[in-house]
Amino acid sequence: MNRLARSQTTPPAAGSAQVAAVIAGRRARHRRHATATIVLGALLLGLFTVALMIGNTFYSIDEVVRVLLGQTVPGASFTVGELRLPRAMLAILTGLAFGMAGVTFQTLLRNPLASPDIIGLSNGAGAAAVVGIVVLSLNGPVVSLFALGGALVTAAVIYLLSIKNGFAGTRLILIGIGIAAMLQSVTSYILSRAASWDIQTAMQWLTGSLNNASWERVAPLAIAAAVIVPLMLSQGRALGAMQLGDDSASGLGVRVTATRLLFILGAVGLLAFATAATGPIAFVAFMAGPVAARITGPGANLLVPSAFVGAVLVLASDLIGQFALGARYPVGVITGVLGAPYLIYLLIRTNRSGGSL
Repeated sequence: MNRLARSQTTPPAAGSAQVAAVIAGRRARHRRHATATIVLGALLLGLFTVALMIGNTFYSIDEVVRVLLGQTVPGASFTVGELRLPRAMLAILTGLAFGMAGVTFQTLLRNPLASPDIIGLSNGAGAAAVVGIVVLSLNGPVVSLFALGGALVTAAVIYLLSIKNGFAGTRLILIGIGIAAMLQSVTSYILSRAASWDIQTAMQWLTGSLNNASWERVAPLAIAAAVIVPLMLSQGRALGAMQLGDDSASGLGVRVTATRLLFILGAVGLLAFATAATGPIAFVAFMAGPVAARITGPGANLLVPSAFVGAVLVLASDLIGQFALGARYPVGVITGVLGAPYLIYLLIRTNRSGGSL
């Protein structure tokens, strides 16, 4: 019996080797995640610097740094400090908000197609803005407030309809797609009866644009991000556990209902404030999470990498739209061109291999 027991027991050396292999694999994943995050941050910083330097007038890095330090530089103080800097900051904050909101929904629902672009939240903001512009003849910050309210009301309706007889991610996605179609029809109907000048204003807003960037638009989004982002990051481990399913997450000590509600409210808040500032920039929330997942590898927390990917996408697309195509295009046009083929690819891949990031 003793010989049989010894033969069925894993040798200590083999057990130690397995533990060492697990530890080495975990360290390798952490190194990849940290390296990818640092590289994305460096790329974002480089694009931010380029955005402040180039335009109708080129300014050197030295002049840009002096402006950022508060020194007076003839010409550059106004152009960089009042025109380019708010635009670049709005691009970064908007991309960060869309990226983090998108990956939150995709993680909670365990489906890469469950982004705000697909499940109707952006459509809610857009429909509310069009009603404000065309029906109520509003303009300026009031339109942004209408968009903010539209996104929040749409999110509440989708969530309340999806929790009947228990929460189901697939039900939420399907309800969101249906509501998105309804809201798109409402938007199209209102635009079909609008005056030409209202159509031009509404379409500029619906496309997603940084052309009206100002510190007044940056401030509300910056305040919202300063409050919401740290709160979401502090619960990042709980969000990762939610990927395993409600039962497994509950077994790991996660308060499933409270955590889901926290992240949904946080993601909707980021999305709503970003959309109110720039309009619904297409596909950024949709692309940021899957792209970050490919870069960082499996098992990584995607909140920070997705935020960086979203910011890089918006800032790079804005630079392309301004300077690379011979004519100036809104940033939403460029992200739409990038996102449409990626949506087709992801639909094919999801159909073949399942719905995980």
